[in-house]
Amino acid sequence: MGVVSLTDKFTSPVPAAKLFKALILDADNLLPKLMPQAIKSVEIVEGNGGPGTIKKLTFAEGAHIKYVKHRIDAVDEEKLTYSYTLIEGDDLLDKIESVSYEIKFEATPDGGCKGTDVSKYHPKPGVQIDEEEAKAGKQKAMAVFKVVEAYLLANPEAYA
Repeated sequence: MGVVSLTDKFTSPVPAAKLFKALILDADNLLPKLMPQAIKSVEIVEGNGGPGTIKKLTFAEGAHIKYVKHRIDAVDEEKLTYSYTLIEGDDLLDKIESVSYEIKFEATPDGGCKGTDVSKYHPKPGVQIDEEEAKAGKQKAMAVFKVVEAYLLANPEAYA
């Protein structure tokens, strides 16, 4: 079976640039603060934060996954686009070679934003990707998005 691609579209009342800053550029600091019950830490293990950088996300104790590593492929602060690839993770990558993600934020006339999140699952040879499992994983990612969105709505001065 080949690559499985899932596309999600989202909207938010938060301005695109503000959401990009919080969710993408400052996620290493913000996510462990907002979600300590889920995310223990995010750290750079190689690189300077730009393309090619490898980050390790360590989950809180009790999670079914202990950690994942991803590589930043591209960051465009002007176009509000970000792409990265999940390259390592305990227990997670027994069926998957990698998962690539492309996220794009766009301003809307009402002052909020809309966006697109594309995930491409690259299975190991002879493995079929369970689309329902992949969709469940995307729902967890959307929950993180909603936590950051709620924080920004409750703290309008943040990331201004």
